[in-house]
This record gives sequence, C-alpha cells and structure tokens, in this order.
Amino acid sequence: MAVPMNHSGHALSRRIAEMLALQPDSLAIEYDDRWYTLGELSELSGSIRSFVLAHPAGHRTVGILLRNRPEHVAALLGVLLGGGTVVVLNPARGDERTRADITALRLPLIIGAPDDLAALVVPSPGTATVAISGMAAEPHAFPGRRVLDGPTHPGVAVRMLTSGTTGPPKRVDITYDMLAHSVLGPEPDRAPLPARPRQGVAIVNAPMVHIGGVFRVLQCVVEARPFVLLPRFELERWARAVRTHRPKAVSLVPAALRTVLHSDLRPEDLTGIQVVTSGTAPLSAADADAFHEKFGIPVLTSYAATEFGGGVAGWTLADHRRYWNAKRGSVGRATGGSRLRVVDEDGTVLDADRPGLLEVAPGQLGPTAEWIRTTDLARIDADGFLWIMGRADQAIIRGGFKIMPDDVRGALESHPAVLGAAVVSRPDGRLGETPVAMVELRSGHSAEPGDLIEHLRHRLAPYEIPTDIALVTAIPRTPSGKADLRAVRAHFAPDHPGATLNNPPGGLPA
Repeated sequence: MAVPMNHSGHALSRRIAEMLALQPDSLAIEYDDRWYTLGELSELSGSIRSFVLAHPAGHRTVGILLRNRPEHVAALLGVLLGGGTVVVLNPARGDERTRADITALRLPLIIGAPDDLAALVVPSPGTATVAISGMAAEPHAFPGRRVLDGPTHPGVAVRMLTSGTTGPPKRVDITYDMLAHSVLGPEPDRAPLPARPRQGVAIVNAPMVHIGGVFRVLQCVVEARPFVLLPRFELERWARAVRTHRPKAVSLVPAALRTVLHSDLRPEDLTGIQVVTSGTAPLSAADADAFHEKFGIPVLTSYAATEFGGGVAGWTLADHRRYWNAKRGSVGRATGGSRLRVVDEDGTVLDADRPGLLEVAPGQLGPTAEWIRTTDLARIDADGFLWIMGRADQAIIRGGFKIMPDDVRGALESHPAVLGAAVVSRPDGRLGETPVAMVELRSGHSAEPGDLIEHLRHRLAPYEIPTDIALVTAIPRTPSGKADLRAVRAHFAPDHPGATLNNPPGGLPA
C-alpha cells in the first residue's frame, strides 16, 4: 500500500510522503549488502500508517522496539505519516527494565520484531501489537481494543529516551516542529523539494534509539538521499561502506572516531570524505588534530542534546579553516538560530571568557524560545565560540579540591596505549570522594595501571590522579556512544567483584 500523496498534516509528514513517492524504483536503503527501493519503503510505511490511523486522533501513541533495520525505518516513517507519536523503546536495555517501561507507558500500539515482542510485551487487551519481520513480509497484527483513554501527546513526534549517562534515562518530547526545524531548516514549508533522488550515498551508523540516529535517518529521507544502514558501528563494515560509496561527509561519535584513528586504515581508505562531524560526547582537540594529520580530513565537533531536539552549536568548514588554530578545543558557534550565554549560579549573565553555567535558547523552539539552563560548565569567547569545560554535577571534590573528570579522562586518553577512558567519583571516608578510572586499551597494546599513573604525574596535579584504575576489555557505553557512567560507578562499588582487583603494587596516590 503506497503512501497517498494527498496526505495532510505537518510539513514533516508531508515531506516524508512526497519523498517516498518521488521515484519508486530508486534506491533508498542498503542493509546487509542488499538495496531496498523507495517503493518498498513506501509500501511498508503505508501499511504501518494504516495501523496508526486505526486509533482515534489524539491516541496514536505508538511504541517501537527500535533496531537499526530497514523495516524499523519504515515503522518510524509510518507513524510520522499518520501524525502519531513514536515512543522509542530500546530492546537492548535489558528485558526486565523494558517490560516494566512498557507496562508503565500503557501504549495502545507497539511495533517490533517478532522475537522482541514475544520477549518483552506482556499480552494485554488494551494493547495491539504489530510484528515486522522484514521489508517484504506483511506486518502481522494482534489487535487490542481501540484505546480511548490514557496519555496523549499532541504535537509530539518522538518521545526519546535520553542517554542515561549519569542517571536513569528519562523521556524527552521532541515535537514535529522541532524535528522539522532540524532536518528541513527554519522554514520547513519553504524548504526546496528535490526533483529527483540524490546521487551520493550516506552512511548511518548511529542507533535509532538515540536522537542522532533518528535525525540522520530523517535527514536522508527528506533529502531523498540513499543511505547505508549499519546495525551498529563496526570498523570493518563501516570502512567497507566508505570504500564502496565514497561519501563526502561521515559522522562518528568520539569513541568510533578514536577507533578509526588508531586502526590500520590509511588515507586512501577514506578517499572521498571531505569532513567528519563528531558529537554526543567530548572529543579532545588532540584527537581531532591527530585525525586531520593522519587522514587529511578536518573534524567538525558539535554540541547537542536530546532536550534541544538536536544541535545548537558546531563548527562549519569555513570557521575551521579560519579559526581552528586559535580556537581548537571549542565545540563551535551557535547554529540554526540558537542563542547561547553563560551565567553564574544566580543567573547573572557573564562577560566573554568567564566560566559559568551554560544556558541555551534552542533554535528548534523558534525565535521566542526561553532560556534552558544546562549543567554544563562553559565559557564563550568574544567571537562566540563555545568551550564545554565539564559537567557541574559531575565535579569531584577531593579533600576540598575540585576535579573535573573530563580533564582526567583527556590526560589518560593522551597515553599511546589508551583507546578510551571514563572517570567517576568513589566515596572516601577521609577525603569525601576520590576519582577512579576505567580504561580500555588499544588493540595490540599493553599498559599497567602503574604506567598510566606515571603518565598522569606529568600532566595532572597530584590530587587529580585516580586512586584506582581498572583495565577492561571494553568500556560500557550508552546507545549514543557515551561511557555509561552508572555502569562504571557500579564497577567500583565495594561489593563489585572487580572493585579492588586493579590496584598496582604499592597502591595509588592518596
């Protein structure tokens, strides 16, 4: 069932329908070395839309157990075509937590792979389910009653889980207006309509359970750009896609960028790439410079948050060419009509270069957006460049001395054997709390905690040096690629079996 072209509603929904009908036989998504056409994507999206429209207006809240698969892209588009609200459900969060989440949400409709639905959804007469098992397979519905009560979310396109980096994930409402602003520009109704699908192929490796994945999928769809969809970032699969399709731009979270940087890939393997964008977590200027030096490709960092509906600051290529040497380490300037300022704890706006708490008026919320205070310590210089100095709520106070975890992490990651690090606090009876670190080494490299401590002695103050370093095979990460600091903190808890196994002989500095 193709999506009808007379679809009315929000600009974003209209644009999706127009793009799906552009050239049905053109390529849309490559997955697992197979291409699917716009026509196939439109057919399945239209079927999902019909399930959404079967529910009363205002009660089209649809949970999707999202995985990076083509049929899940179709499900996302189908809900948006029907004017519904996508409630993102992450099937990888753990069965018990996901079941409890679904029960609390009281969703009238849940879409997912058959195995995920069977494992995670408790049958209920108030909840219909739709099983999607492939692009060619007909969706299989298990009907529930049409819900006339329960929560409604007018104008909300996606209820997205935050990364849950430091605490329990929470749901953030991203409206149709916010998404349209992010992917179509400040005047979505006037965004030019492509006459034909684009020639260049993009690569999407960000998970769709994160705002970055949703944004990149929708950006490709509304631009009529075919894309390779990867289940997750894996170096060999990503590199093969790059060699095959030669995209001009790619996006890599810092952990993935460091994997590429320290791999055996050569500049000729990345031929065609003109720029790499990187966000979601801090990336050191040293890593950005090392990537540029090795591959000849500039790295444009950005600053975004789920609550903002996307990015609010970033580097442009023109700014990078003009300012990088003087402003390296900054995350760029305000973008997309956003406004930035730094305030003290009383809310007084601070002058240029004075550090304080960052406040943002996101462009996605329009020119009259109110200021949103973040927990990020920041400074903004006279040219409008923003530096993120760490999270105020993550500062470690060790015997009266303040330690910013990102400073310690950056010093650890400057060691040639270290692929990544995460730093958290641990309670201490004498000092209040001390920093502890989890470290992931590069493949083929070795280092002992004592080696890392010696490395830090030349880069940090004595009180900043971690009192415990755990060497692990892989740092636990959230879907967005950030270190999962809750899991890291749990590793160092007194009752954790690995909590005290990594101290070097003689102990670490107190």
